[in-house]
Amino acid sequence: MKKSVKKYTWRNCIEYIRDNPEGYWFKRKLYGWGWVPVKWQGWLVVILAVFIFIAGIYVGETDDSPGAAGLGFLLMLAIIFAFGYWKGEKPKWQWGRTEK
Repeated sequence: MKKSVKKYTWRNCIEYIRDNPEGYWFKRKLYGWGWVPVKWQGWLVVILAVFIFIAGIYVGETDDSPGAAGLGFLLMLAIIFAFGYWKGEKPKWQWGRTEK
């Protein structure tokens, strides 16, 4: 039996994001693998991670430390992945929202 997939529209995306009875900070992406922040706490984590990356770039340019930008990037990824696994849905590959 084949599952039907809803057509992609902004309304479907917003409906998917608002359907969050478990209170996840991050939900699975509708297309691909990964997460999307859906609560203010998730957005705060993303902003903090991007700030760390930008700070690494700034330190790398001012102190002649070329590894600072790379370290900032790795820290950004580590923070997003840690909080995504801790406070988000289990990631999996999906291609659209399937009807239950």
